[in-house]
Amino acid sequence: MTSKAEFPELSCYLLPGHTTTPADAIAEAKQAEALGLGKVWVSERFDVKDAGVICSAALAVTDSIHVATGGTNLHTRHPMVLATMCSTLHYMSGGRFELGLARGVAIRNQLMGLNSVSNAQMAEGIQLLRSLWQGEKIMGHEGKMGNLPYLSMGDWMAADIPLHFVGFGPKSLRFAGQHFDGVHLHTFVTDHGLRRAKSFIEEGAERAGRNPEDIKLHSVLATGMDLDHEGYLRKLVARMATYMQAPGYAEMLIDLNEWDPEVLVTFRKNEVVSSMAGGIDSVATLEQLEQISELIPREWLPAAIGNADECAQAWKDQLRVGADGVVIHGSTPEEFAPIVDAYRQLEN
Repeated sequence: MTSKAEFPELSCYLLPGHTTTPADAIAEAKQAEALGLGKVWVSERFDVKDAGVICSAALAVTDSIHVATGGTNLHTRHPMVLATMCSTLHYMSGGRFELGLARGVAIRNQLMGLNSVSNAQMAEGIQLLRSLWQGEKIMGHEGKMGNLPYLSMGDWMAADIPLHFVGFGPKSLRFAGQHFDGVHLHTFVTDHGLRRAKSFIEEGAERAGRNPEDIKLHSVLATGMDLDHEGYLRKLVARMATYMQAPGYAEMLIDLNEWDPEVLVTFRKNEVVSSMAGGIDSVATLEQLEQISELIPREWLPAAIGNADECAQAWKDQLRVGADGVVIHGSTPEEFAPIVDAYRQLEN
């Protein structure tokens, strides 16, 4: 289904970050559609941010905007359950639902008793989904997705649901170019990293005999208009610091952007960082964030900041560098509405 939005290239998160009020997604989805955005994304958390529920609510209160997971996981639902969730959202909305899949954070997988998702499992899983959505029967399947004697959603099924890969490792990006319809990157990817990501996706697509232009690349840009110093610490420093806490997570971002890995080593050895009893964005005081900010180079925090015109130009620059779409991160539609107005002037 083609987007009817004024700015199909612009999208945002619903409920950015941690929330205890998931109903806020309803108003945010309406606001994003009213602003002319083409899509909203839902990042799943295992508390009050179930992807299926939030996507359903967002689709029910809107008419044209697309709603995507950004992302959910292949292995936290049975393939039939995931396929059913997606096809229900697709038919309920007239084709406005899109599925974004991520591998999941390694430490969380371990705590939940789940194995990590390999490329082979991911490729097998999305093929199963696509087959089910086209009314095909799965019989006697034994593979990475398990023993599946018989799966069928009905011969009448014909759901073309876009599949996005949510990730940013070089190997994963090549893989995404081979198998997915789109790629959803990560916050704090530099222009250099964005260009490299695009080249990896193109490489994978060409290897699979696909047209690289068919795989849409969505950059994720932290956005904070007129941030004061506290806002800078909470919205940018705290978020990046939390990523840097997670074992194996920041390493991929460093690899893509080709940053100095010694910065991460120094960061993790720091007494303030190592004393944190939880995610820095959830538990750190302003004083602690001030100290932590000195450990993170400014160039590690690429973002759209400044006044509305400067933020709008930063969104535009992402498209110039090679993105097909920009995912506005860290701000609600109410907060970034003036930037959309400024972006409209750039378009005219």
